[in-house]
Amino acid sequence: MKKTLILISLAICSSTLFAQQENDILGYWLNEEGDAKIQINKNNEVFSGKIVWLEKPKDENGEWRLDTENPDESLRNRKKLGLQILHNLIWDADKKEWNNGEIYDAREGDTYSLFARLKSQNTLDLRGYIGFSLFGKTTSWTRTDLEQKE
Repeated sequence: MKKTLILISLAICSSTLFAQQENDILGYWLNEEGDAKIQINKNNEVFSGKIVWLEKPKDENGEWRLDTENPDESLRNRKKLGLQILHNLIWDADKKEWNNGEIYDAREGDTYSLFARLKSQNTLDLRGYIGFSLFGKTTSWTRTDLEQKE
């Protein structure tokens, strides 16, 4: 019984220590593939994110990698580096998550509805979906800094 009470107390303390706050999402994140860093910013009460580092920003010919899969042909000449891929995330204090956003997948040229939650202080889970979140995919990003360490 004593061990059970100690375990319950530890669980409560650890969840209290990691109570997510609105601005905890701000900063630099390394995508799951490890080939891009995204900076998440806040403007008014809306969060957005853009690509600020790519492992291979240029192709084998030394040309910038472009948003060639974009469904809007007029946008296909945009560089991927600097591209805003997270849009309109709003903090939901009751659910302790950021939701009502969108994420753009520059690899495929698709845009998905999005919500995000911190799994830990340094792990961000993003759920992209079409229609219902049940039918989607979750990816995990890792908190990082802007500099790429060799």
